Order: sequence, then structure tokens, then C-alpha cells
Amino acid sequence: MPIIEIIFYFAILLFSIIIHEVSHGSVAYALGDPTAKYAGRLTLNPIPHIDPFGSIILPLILAIPILLGAPTIILGWAKPVPINPYNFKDARWDNVKVALAGPGSNFLLALFFGLLIRFLPLPVPVLSIFSIIVILNLLLAIFNLIPIPPLDGSHLLFSLLPEKFWKLKEALSQYGLFILIFFIIYGLQWVFIGVFILYYLITGQPLII
Repeated sequence: MPIIEIIFYFAILLFSIIIHEVSHGSVAYALGDPTAKYAGRLTLNPIPHIDPFGSIILPLILAIPILLGAPTIILGWAKPVPINPYNFKDARWDNVKVALAGPGSNFLLALFFGLLIRFLPLPVPVLSIFSIIVILNLLLAIFNLIPIPPLDGSHLLFSLLPEKFWKLKEALSQYGLFILIFFIIYGLQWVFIGVFILYYLITGQPLII
């Protein structure tokens, strides 16, 4: 991947993870929780959203194999927006809506640019950039829906599980990070399979890495 593509990749990643977090905060605000607004997080300005490790250090580390000519994927995250569920009228279902907002925004971005790829005769440089947008946002959407803390999928799971499963919630919350690391090492290929399938369904073209 040329240096210019890596720069575009970083810019797209930063934009996508910011859209993800702003979507969480915007839906929470619409449902009665102004916490993210008061924290100055309902903005596309990247500065308030940057997590030093997740937005800068980790993507730079993951970019090293690319610079050496090896295939890899660059991922990262923004600083999570603060949410106070006690401000919701219906804490259970409003939590579900807020949790879905982030992955949903990434899927909509992937769908929009994927349909442009499918129906417009794009020049190769534009096609390459749009493909990165689709791949990254599908990856962010699917990965964040995994029901392992601290991912959005865990908030969905915890909101929908009956109270009698509190021990499961407690165990997942306590050991979620270790479970997530295990999944990244041994199960991430299933996320990539999902990305490949959805990329083809949306764009009508096979994904070639």
C-alpha cells in the first residue's frame, strides 16, 4: 500500500470512528440525555474525540507491517462518548437504540459509498478510496456488534438479557477484555468473512485484498 493510501486510510479511519461516537451521543441526546452535548462531544472536530492509544498509537503500530510490504488491517477507536442512561425515559430500549447508533452509522456509510461503487463508473483512484471507506466501515460495524465488553454488542446484550442473567453480565464485564483479546487472536477471521460477504452484496464486486 503506497504512503498516500496509508494517509487516506488514517483519515478515513479517524472520520469513521468519530462518526461512530457522535452517532451514539446524538441518539442519546435525542432520547433525553444531554451528557455528550455538555461534554462537547457532539462535534466532528476530531480533537475532543481522540484517544491517544486507540486513535494514534495503535493505528501507527498496525501500519508498520504495511510499510514493510505485508498485508494487514489498520483499526482503532475514538474516546467513548459519555452516556447517562438515567436520563432516558425507557432505559432498556433507549440503551439499545444508542448502542445500535454507532455500528448503524458505520453500516450506512459503507452502504452509501458501496452503492456509488456499484452504480457509478468511478476512476481508479476514487474507486480505491471508496473501497477503503466501505471495508473499514463494514469492519467497524461488524466488530462492534460482537457481544463482548466493552464493544457495543455487549450493551445490546446487557439491555436485552433478563435480570436473572446478572451473573453472566457480571462475568462478561469482569473478564470481557481477556475474552475480546482471545477473540481477536482466534476468531477475527469470522469478522473478515462477514466483511467480504457484505462488500460483495453491496458493491456487486468481489473484495480483493
